[in-house]
Amino acid sequence: MRFSHHLKNGIMKAIRVHEWGGPEVLKLENVPIPIPKDTEVLIKVKASGVNPVDTYIRNGTYARKPNLPYIPGSDAAGIVEAVGEKVTKFKKGDRAYSVRSVSGAYSEYAVSDALFTGHLGDKLTFSQGAAVGVPYYTAYRSLVHTAKVKPAETVLIHGASGAVGLASVQIAKAMGLRVLGTAGTPEGLQLVKDNGAVEAFNHREEGYTEKILEATEGQGPDVILEMLSNVNLQRDLEIIKQKGRVVVIGCRGTIEINPRLTMAKESQILGMMLPGATEPEWQEMHAYVEAGMEIGWLQPHVGKEYPLEQAAQAQIDVINNSGTLGKLVLTF
Repeated sequence: MRFSHHLKNGIMKAIRVHEWGGPEVLKLENVPIPIPKDTEVLIKVKASGVNPVDTYIRNGTYARKPNLPYIPGSDAAGIVEAVGEKVTKFKKGDRAYSVRSVSGAYSEYAVSDALFTGHLGDKLTFSQGAAVGVPYYTAYRSLVHTAKVKPAETVLIHGASGAVGLASVQIAKAMGLRVLGTAGTPEGLQLVKDNGAVEAFNHREEGYTEKILEATEGQGPDVILEMLSNVNLQRDLEIIKQKGRVVVIGCRGTIEINPRLTMAKESQILGMMLPGATEPEWQEMHAYVEAGMEIGWLQPHVGKEYPLEQAAQAQIDVINNSGTLGKLVLTF
């Protein structure tokens, strides 16, 4: 690999985690710029996305744990600075985004395997590019690979005003589904409708599930995308349609459910994790997402931008804010 001298011995600013714990374990440090291997791409990062999963990993409670110390984050967007010998899909100067950074995305440079990297179209800003990876790929995988949705089905998206939620609304709409969403604030409800939901329901309201049943003529949705299963799963099973599917995307604890509810309706509870995708599924997701950018319906909504040194605050906000509005992004 031909590598310019300033990069080879270069130092960058990055957030690093040396121990599991709260937001205070995020430290801004100077670290060496990573060097891409054969199949990898080095991105000069302009923006990186903050996801709820980043906080689970930092706490040490997530199923997959990186080795300490590590740089958090998987979604980075910027300009390709260098590529490994075997990379043919990208060249220096390309606009790109990562869905699964190898080196971590809360940093001025990030390495990503070409398989987990996409071309960022000219229609999106870098901040929007940092909002593509995990949200849109999670949404597509949930709807298509896991729930196997069909046009004309009705999908209920819980937490539809968050980053994964809005991505799910846009993708479901583009696929010809009838989209219902929930959110917790008037602004969130409006945002969900603006992005293509036919109706939006306030999940803080008593009896909101009755309104969902009314909107589906008492039948319930064919598919429910569940971002907070430890709160909603029992109710999901009560309102899901005959032979319906509930996809568990997010969970922050345990819940007691009555499995009998799945019997009468022959409904399914399906788990989903983005890292479970196969190579052909990654190619499929890239093709779909990049086409969405090109056509113009794929429009990430950036809720708030933070400088890198405020990464701890961004992580506090991504997990604690009531009434999420789109994606939180670190900018450089």
